Order: sequence, then structure tokens, then C-alpha cells
Amino acid sequence: MPELPEVETVRRTLNQLVIGKTVDRVSVHLKRIIQKPDDTEAFALLLEGETLQMVERRGKFLRFMFDHYTMVSHLRMEGRYGVYKDDEPMEPHTHVVFHFTDGTELRYKDVRQFGTMHIFPKDQDLTEKPLAKLGLEPLDEAFTFEAFREKLGSKTTKIKPLLLNQEYIVGIGNIYVDESLFLAGIHPEREANTLTKPELVKLYEAIVATLNEAVAAGGSSVKSYVNGQGEIGMFQHQLRVYGRKGEACPTCGHEIEKTVVGGRGTHFCPKCQPMKRKKRSKAVKA
Repeated sequence: MPELPEVETVRRTLNQLVIGKTVDRVSVHLKRIIQKPDDTEAFALLLEGETLQMVERRGKFLRFMFDHYTMVSHLRMEGRYGVYKDDEPMEPHTHVVFHFTDGTELRYKDVRQFGTMHIFPKDQDLTEKPLAKLGLEPLDEAFTFEAFREKLGSKTTKIKPLLLNQEYIVGIGNIYVDESLFLAGIHPEREANTLTKPELVKLYEAIVATLNEAVAAGGSSVKSYVNGQGEIGMFQHQLRVYGRKGEACPTCGHEIEKTVVGGRGTHFCPKCQPMKRKKRSKAVKA
């Protein structure tokens, strides 16, 4: 599933390719993709004549900002956008096509068919589902250590599933949680309220550093991810533990292990990320 770095890369690519284009018409070939309005003809009519002003991101969601409407799109497992000339052959699994007045098209392909699209009146999308309850943006200026500690520090939940919960912090995803916990030296099964303030600082810094590195590398193409120009990400070549079960830890040489935490496959180094159980830190509680 595309996570924050991949979605951010798609956003940046689309802003280079489609900003300023005006929609002539929209073709919907798979109704289930369209969630709001639930009528595909109404969906298409809302965007006819609309000019795309900007593509923004909220967590793992893309926000297509038109003149009067915002389209919220989630790629789910394997959704992808691509820009084509209108005379180029239509590839299999192309479910929604935005035909622009300049003869180009923005095509949405989705082999798994799990992606979604919602249309809202401009600026209304942030206060309604699916965006209303999303948590902190880890690459936003508002993502300070104090905000991070306030969200997570007193929770009794294991730290990995807590970091994956989109109501606390958005967009990190399985790959980047494993990488961040490794960088911070924290076992994925530690309860959040057992982390000391220095450990929380390390984790906060690791999350920001990992995500920035991944965005700079264009995301991770572990499975089928490509950006809007069909290019793969390169961060998978920098992964330290994720997907490396049985390999030597790049820090200590110990064998990387894989377990299941919160229902998700989890990679970690048992030597660099020892399991510690501590009483709740007064510094964190305060």
C-alpha cells in the first residue's frame, strides 16, 4: 500500500503535470471507486469545466483542489495515476479517466479495485469523512515533539500499532514504522507509556528523518508503486530492517527477525531494539 512518502511523491509529480488543466469530461468505468456522490454521472458533472488548481495531501489521501470542489482520493493497495495523450491506448484496469480540454488525460488505474474518490464543496472535505478524524501530519510544522508526546506518551498500547493508528499520526505505514523504531532503538512491542522522554525524542526524530529520506528517494517500490510518470521509488534500497528477515543488522550484525505485532508483519533487530519494561516515566506523564 502506498504510504506517506509514496503519496507525497505522487502529489509532487501531479503538480508538475496537471496543474492548470481544465476538465472537459470524466469517464467512470468502475462505479465502486466513486464514493461521494454515489451517482457516477453526478460525480462526472461536478467536475466538468473545473480547472485543477493544486494537488495537496492529507495523510495517505490526495486532495485535488478544483475551482469549486475538492476531490479526495485514496490509492489503497495498488491505485495509481498517470498522464497520457488522449490517443494513447487504454491500459487494463483503468477505472476513471479525467479528459482535459488540451487533449491529455489523467487516468486512474487500480488492479485491486480498492481505491476511493469523494467530491466535496471546496474546503468542506477536512471536516467530513474520510479526513475528519485524521491525526498529526508528521512532516508538518505543527508536528512538534510536544505534540507528538501529548498524542502518544501516556498510552498503554504497544508502540507499533499506535504509530499505525491514523487517528494519532497519519501516513507512516508499516514500512516506515519498522524503520523508525529501528533507528530509535525501540522494540515494536514496547508499550508507549514505558518510553522515557529521551526514547520519545529519539523516536520523534527517527520518524521525521525516515520520512524525509523516503520522500527524497521518491518512496519505496516494494511491490508495484510508481509515481505519476511511471517511475519507481528508490528508498527500498535504503531499508535497514523492513523485508530483511534473516539478514545481518547493518548496525550490529545480529540477524534481523520478523514477528507479528498488531496483526502486521514486523521486522526488527533484537540486539539493537531490546525489549525493556519500565515503569511509566514521570517526565512523560507530566
